[in-house]
Amino acid sequence: MSTVTAADLRQFQWINKSRAEFENGRLIIEAPAESDFFCNNGAIAESGITPETLCNAPFYYTEVTGDFVMSVRVSHDFKDTYDSATIMVMKDFDVWAKACFEKTDFGTHAVVSVVTNHTSDDANGCNIDGNSVWLKAARVNNSFSFHYSLDGNRYYMTRFFNLPVEKTIKAGLVAQAPTGRGGLRYFEDFRLEQKTVKNIRFGE
Repeated sequence: MSTVTAADLRQFQWINKSRAEFENGRLIIEAPAESDFFCNNGAIAESGITPETLCNAPFYYTEVTGDFVMSVRVSHDFKDTYDSATIMVMKDFDVWAKACFEKTDFGTHAVVSVVTNHTSDDANGCNIDGNSVWLKAARVNNSFSFHYSLDGNRYYMTRFFNLPVEKTIKAGLVAQAPTGRGGLRYFEDFRLEQKTVKNIRFGE
């Protein structure tokens, strides 16, 4: 079993490179203003904020072959709507999925998931008190699951889905600010294990 830890994060690659620094074992990535990954299907709204089609958020990733589990503790200041610290899995710009700890347009802090196969859906999960949470992604073949945890030990599933991906995909961290001024996103306790979970719904 191969394990990637925080020390290996320095070897990751960028899509949409941003400012990043390592501080006391955590990675800090700056989310530029009006940055996101989202493929709008044309939906509009007379009021409120409908996400635009964007693919300009910083994605700090590594390529992973086969099954894996990725987890990280994320936090940020929740300044503007859709601000998020995020984990993402990606085949290409048309096929990808992300789990976000996000300031929603309902004014809550929530674990939100987006699954994209040429167009994106958008699913709000549980509201979370506070500014930090652990996020996890698990892969078994072409099936994936997203999970969250309040303590880094017990995880709860927020999403199970399938994507038409190749054996090797990109997996990593996104800093986004779709409607706002941007800001810092914090990632710590990062872990990426190449293994097959026994129960993808449990992520273990």
